[in-house]
Amino acid sequence: MSLVTEEIKASASEIYHGNEICQEKYKCLLEEMGFPRGLLPLKDIEECGYVKDTGFVWLKQKKSTTHKFDKIGKLTSYATEVTSVIEKNRIRKLNGVKSKELLIWVTLSEIAVDDPPTGKITFKTPAGLSRSYPVSAFETDDQPKEKK
Repeated sequence: MSLVTEEIKASASEIYHGNEICQEKYKCLLEEMGFPRGLLPLKDIEECGYVKDTGFVWLKQKKSTTHKFDKIGKLTSYATEVTSVIEKNRIRKLNGVKSKELLIWVTLSEIAVDDPPTGKITFKTPAGLSRSYPVSAFETDDQPKEKK
């Protein structure tokens, strides 16, 4: 069942279709809100949208994907639909993202960045458990490096 209703789509500030434009738009939004561009490495995105008034964001991809963040050795799974509410340095009400911890998949519900772009990024579960990593572990090659 989709969390993106017709009412949400009607109130959206921006809706895009097609992988190329969606990739660029959501990565720019991540960067604008203080997150690394490589945080959500989705593939074959069909639709993305943003409701500026509430911060609600959705990304729909053709099929669910799994990605390994090599710098931290973490496997992450992304459903066909990923939704969240985004604000400066914080993503909350995250749906469609899981991380593998030992042998089980753990649902992620919140992501926060402290002291961007050089600080830590913290992932939280609905149960309140959290884990932090360096922001640099989620940067992409096309992300501008911060000058010191």
